[in-house]
Amino acid sequence: MNLPTQQELTVSDLYDIPLQRIDGTPTTLAAFRGKVLLVVNVASKCGLTPQYAGLEKLYEDKRAQGLEVLGFPANNFKAQEPGTEAEIAEFCKLTYDVQFPLFAKLSVLGADQHPLYAALTAAQPQSTGDGPFRERLESHGIKAASPVDVLWNFEKFLLDRSGRVVARFSPDTAADDPRLLQAIDTELARH
Repeated sequence: MNLPTQQELTVSDLYDIPLQRIDGTPTTLAAFRGKVLLVVNVASKCGLTPQYAGLEKLYEDKRAQGLEVLGFPANNFKAQEPGTEAEIAEFCKLTYDVQFPLFAKLSVLGADQHPLYAALTAAQPQSTGDGPFRERLESHGIKAASPVDVLWNFEKFLLDRSGRVVARFSPDTAADDPRLLQAIDTELARH
């Protein structure tokens, strides 16, 4: 699939990228048109996995206002999402009672990067607050191939109600981080 450049990317392009829910049902982000979206690449065996609890609470607290948290399992970082879709769904339900939408496992970087993540990183090449986390990874010999690449599991992209990518947050940004909450509340207030 040829991806549009950042200048060519339109909201309809982002909404039209084919996706699959974790149960295999085909969908697109158009199913969430008019909502504020927090798109997160997730993993079940990561030190950041407990973020599921905060993401679920955020979803429960702000869903009625128009927020959708969308979880995209990815196995790109140290094979920390090895399970099948069924195993991932069961883990999320039993361990964190995740109610927010989960999608089929995809790749967030590299040669097999899913078109959604190619579009997200093109639209928002820099994340808020990734400096210390990036340095910590580098101290362990882990370096992103490109400064635009998703850095690790649980990186967060915020889309406004019209589908534009308006912010990107470092993997270690918790769901209750004031910067993230302020950005979400600002977008929820816009109609």
